[in-house]
Amino acid sequence: MFESYAPNGGFDEYMSPTHTPRQAMGTLMDQLGALGLPQLNRNHQAAEKLLKRLGATFRLNSGTEGASERILPFDPLPRLIDHDDWMVLEAGLIQRLEAIDLFLADVYGPQRILKDGVIPAEDVFSSHGWRPEMVGVLPPLGRWCQISGLDLIRDGEGAWRVLEDNLRCPSGVAYFLENRRVMKQLFGGLFSSQRVTPIDDYASQLLQTLQDMAPWSSSPTVVLLTPGVHNSAYFEHSYLARLMGIQLVEGQDLVCSDGKVWMRSTTGLERVDVIYRRIDDDFLDPDCFRADSMLGVRGLMACYRQGSIAIANAPGTGVADDKLIYAYVPEMIRYYLQQEPIIENVTTYLCSRPDHLSYVLEHLPELVVKAVSEAGGYGMLIGPHASAQECAEFRERIKADPRNYIAQPTLQLSTVPSLSNGELYPCHVDLRPYILRGRQSWVTPGGLTRVALKRGSLVVNSSQGGGSKDTWVVSCSAV
Repeated sequence: MFESYAPNGGFDEYMSPTHTPRQAMGTLMDQLGALGLPQLNRNHQAAEKLLKRLGATFRLNSGTEGASERILPFDPLPRLIDHDDWMVLEAGLIQRLEAIDLFLADVYGPQRILKDGVIPAEDVFSSHGWRPEMVGVLPPLGRWCQISGLDLIRDGEGAWRVLEDNLRCPSGVAYFLENRRVMKQLFGGLFSSQRVTPIDDYASQLLQTLQDMAPWSSSPTVVLLTPGVHNSAYFEHSYLARLMGIQLVEGQDLVCSDGKVWMRSTTGLERVDVIYRRIDDDFLDPDCFRADSMLGVRGLMACYRQGSIAIANAPGTGVADDKLIYAYVPEMIRYYLQQEPIIENVTTYLCSRPDHLSYVLEHLPELVVKAVSEAGGYGMLIGPHASAQECAEFRERIKADPRNYIAQPTLQLSTVPSLSNGELYPCHVDLRPYILRGRQSWVTPGGLTRVALKRGSLVVNSSQGGGSKDTWVVSCSAV
């Protein structure tokens, strides 16, 4: 089945440059070959039907009633990561989150890192994620990012890099869990010769992380706050609430009274201790943020400041989501932890710096340019794939608002075989592991591998035609 599979340069995670299977991939590739491409395609179609029956959808154009509901495209060829490699990544992810937590506590507190000139204060205060309302507020356990999803890539040499930090309301974990469920049901034979680390305890780990945030209660009441059924990630909201056995609520279901948060129920008001929020800061509390918000809870932030309610993730974490602030995380690690980063960043040019801006404008056709506060693959220019007109338009946008843009080299992301029009094709991938930080830190074994299913594309986002595949952390020699 792999005889005609031809990686298109860069680092392929199945095949070496000599077109031989990478070490420890041979058994899996033999199993796939025995299954055969026709059967693989039939199972692939069955997987899509199963996901549809399970309701594993996402919504395009969030917030509109006429939005398109779609199944997240699923690819059946698993991605393997060696357990020893994974241990290094896990340590690097925890290290990064520890430094980011310390950074958030600092910038909303004494601001030592700004006073010492490690990060320019204007880069922080000009961020769309900066919330001055959080200055002087200390979240429970001193944790700001209880639930994080960091995007990793492997470059053309196979080295792991952090591409982005997702610290406000990271999504995708439901698809990560459902992908494993589908693989076990339809491709169970592939697991027989692999020691795949299980991921079944994510929901229990998440619930424990949330309960840890309410030390004032021996049996905390936790709820998941959703914007509602028209949100693009509503499937995930309802899915996680069901797995954890907690209530899924909207803003109208909660009320603040006597300095506490209460949930309306058929038997009256019930005290709430922890809110796992899946709405942005702006909409959390019309008394504190956007006055026109119909999604949040009036008076919520006053209760939060009094310490009677915990919110995951803490309001204000979006400042560390900013793609400009991302560039400073290695310096945060050195400043707060006195350590070298275990996982390096991708080289990043800050258009807010005059020397970086000049370089970016001169080399625009070679670079990937990103708006610092955008997500989902929007607000991007991929220079080598852009027309002269698109480059010219982006050049003017950058010159008009340099702070709003960063640029990175066009990376040759690693590839993994995927089904494209019924054939095996090398598709670019990234990886989003999920990190939980309550009293302890816990990292999902593997994560959501997102796949650029459009041939030749580098964009893995589901809203831009991307899909996903199961990720196996396996005990074997290096992949």
